[in-house]
Amino acid sequence: MPPYPGPGQPQAPAVPDAWFRDAQPQPQPQPQPVSPAQADAAAETAYLPPVRGAQLPADAAAETAYLPPVRGAQLPADAAAETAYLPPVRDPQPPADVAAAETAYLPPVPPVEDAAAQTAYLPPVREAEPETAAAGAEWSPPTLGGNTLRAVDPAQARAEGRSPIIDPGPQSAILTAALGLLLAGAAALGQYALLLPLIALQGLTAAGWFRLNGMWPARQGIALAFAGALVADGAVLAVDGTYGPGAIIGTLGVWVLLTLVLQLRSHADPDERMYGLMASVASAALAIACTGFLAAGWEAVSTGAAAVAVAVFARALPLPTAPSVGVSLAAAAGAGIAVGGLVGLGAGGALVGLVAGVCALVGLRVAAYDYPSKFVHMTAGVALPLAVAAPVVYLIGRVVG
Repeated sequence: MPPYPGPGQPQAPAVPDAWFRDAQPQPQPQPQPVSPAQADAAAETAYLPPVRGAQLPADAAAETAYLPPVRGAQLPADAAAETAYLPPVRDPQPPADVAAAETAYLPPVPPVEDAAAQTAYLPPVREAEPETAAAGAEWSPPTLGGNTLRAVDPAQARAEGRSPIIDPGPQSAILTAALGLLLAGAAALGQYALLLPLIALQGLTAAGWFRLNGMWPARQGIALAFAGALVADGAVLAVDGTYGPGAIIGTLGVWVLLTLVLQLRSHADPDERMYGLMASVASAALAIACTGFLAAGWEAVSTGAAAVAVAVFARALPLPTAPSVGVSLAAAAGAGIAVGGLVGLGAGGALVGLVAGVCALVGLRVAAYDYPSKFVHMTAGVALPLAVAAPVVYLIGRVVG
């Protein structure tokens, strides 16, 4: 409402009460000049603070705005960035790879040539490593302290393109031939003379079998198997020759039961106990089976041991596999004929020699299985051909004798 006029000023005409009636429009009064006193009175009752100057300053609207005042006449370049919902984009046109990497859900993808190597199941095979391995030895170095990572050796051999089957080689063949000839000569002298090389064969068998199965050191298992072999030797010597096989089988049964009881008392994991049980029983069985040389007749022992020596030596010759096997069996049969003729077996010596040669090749194959070390070749590779042939020599010797 306009201010109330002071004393001495004309009053504005009153509005008729019947304003709702149709009346003639009244002329509007002319505005009267406002004195400074009246202006101050109106300013004090206004809703907005008084405007002191006759002209509003340039920033008057800014002071009553909802947003803080913008002091400059021109907004800065980053004014919109300060009120934006997303952080400012510094580069107006960022590179495609940078923008995609910042908004991607997954981490950046490495180069293509490295992606396959990082997701492969097996570690990368470096070209220098297979070349070095191929240029070096054919087997891992011997060890007496054991190898807890032996389970990866066959997989490593296959990854490098090599066979996990490695033949014992000429060194173990020479040792086997020497031990076989020693057994053949000692058998002609009697059982007690045969006992010394037989004990050496049984010790090599017990130790070699545990190492072949990757269970080294296993002193308790080796000692248990070797003790069973010694008990079998004593049992055969204590009874008559006719009861020799019964003494061997009885000792084997007792030792299997003893091994089972000892394994049940073990606090190892169930799988580990099962592996230990199988290895202990097999080692004891092979070591006790060597006692078959002691129970057999000396003629069959001399013929069979000589045939094994010749067969193993012939198998180590640098020949292809098939001709090498044929030459070995022919040499074993020939040695059986020669030695059998000397000891009185006649034509039966050929059969003893041929069967002993087959057993020798089987023992060599077992000793070559699963990427063995040189220590395995010098123990199981020497003993298994003779150990496998021992019970067969006894049986065939009884047939032809």
